[in-house]
Amino acid sequence: MPMIRVEMFEGRTPEQKSAFARAMTEAFVTTCGGTAQSVHVVFADVAKGDWAVAGRLCSEPAEAK
Repeated sequence: MPMIRVEMFEGRTPEQKSAFARAMTEAFVTTCGGTAQSVHVVFADVAKGDWAVAGRLCSEPAEAK
């Protein structure tokens, strides 16, 4: 049972998640084999305040360049 875990910023619609799950399932089956019924996709919505890149929370304003 392959499981594809997707972590992304919150705010995607159920329709977007459904389309993404279908695309990931198809890609997995095409690339790795198996059946669509065996592929699990789990979404973890993350608030921007709970994600940091280069030591800066993604919820913080971008630094001036």
